[in-house]
Amino acid sequence: MKPSLIVHGGAWDIPDEAVDACNSGCRRALEAGRAILSGGGSALDAVEAAIVVLEDEPVFDAGFGSHLNLDGRVECDAIVMNGETLGAGAVAALQRVRNPIRLARAVLEHCPHMMLVAEGAERFAKDRGIRLCEPGDLVSDAELAAALQPGQARCGASSRP
Repeated sequence: MKPSLIVHGGAWDIPDEAVDACNSGCRRALEAGRAILSGGGSALDAVEAAIVVLEDEPVFDAGFGSHLNLDGRVECDAIVMNGETLGAGAVAALQRVRNPIRLARAVLEHCPHMMLVAEGAERFAKDRGIRLCEPGDLVSDAELAAALQPGQARCGASSRP
């Protein structure tokens, strides 16, 4: 069977000025995954590699460049599933992990739980050798500028902190 890999940059109304960056990021992610599959690597390795590219690209709402929450912080989530075993690993509310997909995979492969959140997930990351970053390291200049624009409050809040 010939392997297939599909990459998308999220479900959102892409502004005209971001289309080229989104397309480029998706192509780089696809190429990272394709290189692993072409070399005989596993589907999980290919998926992780592709998503790391997306998480490192500030135009996507994943990892570095994620939208800020109402408290002005990034909180990242990720989930990965093994199609052969139907096992899954998920993480949520991460504020100090640059590549949440790496931690989600570690949960899948090394944790008796299916999902870890917040400080417990970050403690597990540290125990597994996944480097933690400062929360501000996940905030892109573009996202910070967008959050500071008047009228950008979300979820019914009247203003941002």
